[in-house]
Amino acid sequence: MRNTRLCFLTTFAALVLAAPASASVAHTVQPGETLWSIAAANNLTTRTLAAANGLSEDSQVVLGSTISVPSEAEGVAALAAAGITPAAAPAAPLAPAPPQPEAPEPAGAYTVQPGDTLAGIASRSGIGTGQLAWMNGLDPAGVLLAGTVLKLPTTAPPAQQQEQQPPAQEPQVVPPAQPNPVPGQVSAGEIGSVASEHGVSPSLAAAVAWQESGFQNGVVSSANARGVMQILPGTWDWIQQQSGRQFDPNSATDNVRAGVIYLNTLLSDFGGDESSAVASYYQGAASVRRIGLLPETQRYVANVMALKGRFGG
Repeated sequence: MRNTRLCFLTTFAALVLAAPASASVAHTVQPGETLWSIAAANNLTTRTLAAANGLSEDSQVVLGSTISVPSEAEGVAALAAAGITPAAAPAAPLAPAPPQPEAPEPAGAYTVQPGDTLAGIASRSGIGTGQLAWMNGLDPAGVLLAGTVLKLPTTAPPAQQQEQQPPAQEPQVVPPAQPNPVPGQVSAGEIGSVASEHGVSPSLAAAVAWQESGFQNGVVSSANARGVMQILPGTWDWIQQQSGRQFDPNSATDNVRAGVIYLNTLLSDFGGDESSAVASYYQGAASVRRIGLLPETQRYVANVMALKGRFGG
């Protein structure tokens, strides 16, 4: 047995030497992606991609993290180093997967430019200054810092960017508002427990949370959505008012609880239709009713419903 294993490893080494040299490619994990989907998109087996990154095959990749996509030779070497024989890996390469669409930019995101004012952005977007301030947890009379990311209503015309753009290295400015993007992580089981308390399908809540943040509470989107469930400051306040309770803005669990309560409200509004509720979670209920699902919303819903199967259906 030992000689057979040595023979396999020798064969792997020969393949590595014969294969053309090619460097691995860094891939940033996008919303809804899994180790399997990234591997398939790059014509690799999940086992190969996992071995190249020191992961197990059932590992869950984290939104925004970097995965190293190996070349064919590097993949073979990684399998050999992990002691995986050819019998455990496919004998032939997988058929090329269709190209994966890039994750859409959050609808209605705008980065404040030098000289911008809240009133000016609101005017160019066709909404009230008070509404814009409320959505983003800002003081209407406060100073607006360049680099601040603002969320606009999904159907608002995009605010015109001024000619002068901030430097590429300009850091994102996160306005001080609740919920606070405190680092932390929750599990699918923890999300499921909270969902069950509020009459929401645990697998649906977990799917939304994974699609939104990869279960990470420190995430702030370019549209100023925050935490595990990616809740906007205005939505956070509204949920507290509707539920008659105050949530801990630093708690990942309370971020999940607020998101689940909001999801349950949407399910009630749409007669239990999960697809419509999920679409409204992303696009807004009023927008969904008025104009239907935008293309990026359709992709979002498809991703969430596919993920729901992974978390128990």
